[in-house]
Amino acid sequence: MLGVLSKYELSHAGGQLEEPLADAVRGALSAAVHNEAPPVPEFTNTEARLAYLRWLGAMSDRLRPKKPEWSVRKEFLETVWYESKRAGLDTALVLGLIQVESNFRKFAVSSVGARGYTQVMPFWTRVLGDGDPGKLFHMQTNLRFGCVILRHYLDRENGDTFMGLGRYNGSRGKAPYPDAVLGARQRWVFNG
Repeated sequence: MLGVLSKYELSHAGGQLEEPLADAVRGALSAAVHNEAPPVPEFTNTEARLAYLRWLGAMSDRLRPKKPEWSVRKEFLETVWYESKRAGLDTALVLGLIQVESNFRKFAVSSVGARGYTQVMPFWTRVLGDGDPGKLFHMQTNLRFGCVILRHYLDRENGDTFMGLGRYNGSRGKAPYPDAVLGARQRWVFNG
């Protein structure tokens, strides 16, 4: 049961716009969403694995107030790391986006119907998935959709993070949302 949300619990999702996609783009996005690879990190050497473990420890400490249970926090961070790397995204940017969009709430729903951690609009499940918007409350599904969609918007904006974030939020060209995500990103930057 959803209770009344305080102003601090409301999600900040705007209305991602359903835009026509070329068949090749739709196919590529759909393939990216449907790749069933589990979120298991692979490392080319010991130093890369140690760097990941240092990142996991630092992010776990920062996320503890939002996700106090270690196993839940660890699974969430492992999945964010995996899905952001898989999509070629900066992990700190993805965590900043999640902070702004849902404040790390798995079952967040915006006033326009966006769902989950990354506040994905339900039309994306019809465009790229099986049409079941309920799956957007599954952690890995939501994070995968969010990362794939953000990557798509960044590509559409030729790598311009400000414009790509605006497109993600449905507020392209307006500063408040990109500024909020880029500001939140700073909390998740890891220099270890």
